[in-house]
Amino acid sequence: MAADIFYGVLPLVILSLSVILFLRRRHSQLKTPCPQSYPLIGNLIGFLRNRHRFHDWVSDMLSTTPSLTLQVNGFLGLSHGICTADPTNLHHLLRSNFPNYIKGHRYTSVLHELLGRGIFNSDGHIWSSQRKIASYEFNTKSLRTFITNTVKSQISRSLIPHLSSAADAGELLDLQQVLRKFGFDNICNVAFGVDPGLLTSNSTDSNNLLFVQAFDSAVEHVSNRFMSPLPAVWKMKRFLNIGNERKYKQAIETVNQFAMDIIKSKETQSDSKTDEDLLSRFMASSWDMGFNDDERRKFVRDIIISFILAGKDSTATALTWFFWLLAGHPHCRDLIHREFSMLMASSAYIHPENLNFDELKSLNYLHAALSESMRLFPPVPINSRLTVDHDKLPDGTYVGKGWFADYSAYAMGRMEKLWGSDCREFKPERWLDNNGVYQPLDQFKYPVFHGGFRMCLGKEMAYLQMKSVVVAIIYEFEVEVIGGGGTPEKMVAPPYTLSLLLGMKNGLPVRLKKRQHP
Repeated sequence: MAADIFYGVLPLVILSLSVILFLRRRHSQLKTPCPQSYPLIGNLIGFLRNRHRFHDWVSDMLSTTPSLTLQVNGFLGLSHGICTADPTNLHHLLRSNFPNYIKGHRYTSVLHELLGRGIFNSDGHIWSSQRKIASYEFNTKSLRTFITNTVKSQISRSLIPHLSSAADAGELLDLQQVLRKFGFDNICNVAFGVDPGLLTSNSTDSNNLLFVQAFDSAVEHVSNRFMSPLPAVWKMKRFLNIGNERKYKQAIETVNQFAMDIIKSKETQSDSKTDEDLLSRFMASSWDMGFNDDERRKFVRDIIISFILAGKDSTATALTWFFWLLAGHPHCRDLIHREFSMLMASSAYIHPENLNFDELKSLNYLHAALSESMRLFPPVPINSRLTVDHDKLPDGTYVGKGWFADYSAYAMGRMEKLWGSDCREFKPERWLDNNGVYQPLDQFKYPVFHGGFRMCLGKEMAYLQMKSVVVAIIYEFEVEVIGGGGTPEKMVAPPYTLSLLLGMKNGLPVRLKKRQHP
């Protein structure tokens, strides 16, 4: 009888074991991959080995995962998180479950001294109030006209004369540095109604130059904070006010003084013409937010620095990579030149330095080329959120409470599952339909301007500025990039710096030659 029971139960035992083994195997398949992670030290070794090529390292790892998502383990288990390049997951983070993914203490603690409670470093009511004001203003026709006129003026009065002088002298120029100075002058004009004239100034000790140097130093410092494998180290140095944290504190003092000078200047102005700039519009709106004088000035200070962070180097970074890529793909440069030459031929009143909004919008191939360049080299290569509560992403990835959730725009542009086998090639044509008309793509597949409720409000302004600069430079000059630029071979290991923005290492040295026009 015992034998009968044994043989009767045996099939059930075997079946149960089979089910258990299957479920375990299934669980391991569904578990989010964590490449190059080891007990106790997490991903530290891989990070240190690949720090110089961090974004390509992340891209390589994500491309091997089933759902373009991986788990990240910090040193000694002090932090956990995920990184994704999946558009569906990104939609979940930035829109469908937006309240669960915030900037949070991980982000704000790093950037607080620099950005305060500005729109890029805040959540909740403070963020929504700033977003509401900015959203209204960026959709007004008067602001669009003001920005268009300001950009055209800066190009004709500052950028082209500066480049022409260098061309006449046969000088070697760092185009990245030129574009950054132009970007600073332009954002100050657009945002504050102030022209610092940094690009055309030869002074080495002006307050504007000192501010730019302090601001760049501060941005580099917070970038290093973000990339630190042991945040406790920089926090201890900050507490003791030693080393680079002490230098950072001094840089912030210079940044704060620059912002307060602008605020005082605005408070004493009565000329109605100054009301066109962004800061004047924000200051007018801030009267209804219940601030006392000190709170209001702090609020405005944070807005000023946020504007500068958004406008000073972002378009300059995008344009630097763009000209680098054009040098390695001369047929694309020729197509851009042909496109705006045909536009000019359509009317005697059209000139590259005087194109209006609609004329710039009609340059479909240029728009496609800029979009393609930013697909491969997004100015902000990676972004991060903090998880408020436990969650599961659409692909089944578990995200714990307090985990960080990163998404890499740089990696997404290199995912074969998203862009095809030619994903690492520079092909503007992928953005055009059969009639050569630009076709925008899903913001969650192309998060260069972020997405969801934090979608960049200055997107149209950025394209306007970049198109204006590109047309003006290519019309006036032949640009020779020293070293040949971004050929397909050099795109394999692009020379970027590890910072908040994807700057080009060692700049972009060029020589300019004036074009001959009939």
